[in-house]
Amino acid sequence: FRYPGVPEIRLNTMTTEPFWVGDIEIIPIQVWHLKMPVLAFRFGQFTYITDANRIEETEKNKIRGSAVMVLNALRKEKHISHFNLREAIDLVQELQIQKAYFTHISHQLGKHADVAKELPQGMEQAYDGLEMTVDD
Repeated sequence: FRYPGVPEIRLNTMTTEPFWVGDIEIIPIQVWHLKMPVLAFRFGQFTYITDANRIEETEKNKIRGSAVMVLNALRKEKHISHFNLREAIDLVQELQIQKAYFTHISHQLGKHADVAKELPQGMEQAYDGLEMTVDD
């Protein structure tokens, strides 16, 4: 007998193997937050990565070909467990991503308008309320 109002929870263990939610294939990507492995995800042409400072070459191959990527860029100075702005820009350029949005930003990065002037074409800072459309 279940007590009324008790939530029913079904846990699913994720690995780096792709899985489906409805008709959307989700590709987990193992990235590193210093020494801790964490998961990023690719949904069709969209890749979402936060809390990372390193990505192995085999996992970068899962990202290549993405049209849009959201990526952490904590600040300009080097950080022990997050990409800094230069590292994030370099990764976007290495992987030839057409459009990138930087997130997981610290106040140490600087004012939005000032940083925007420094970013290469196709790269922007994400912001609360940002909406985007990604074609498959």
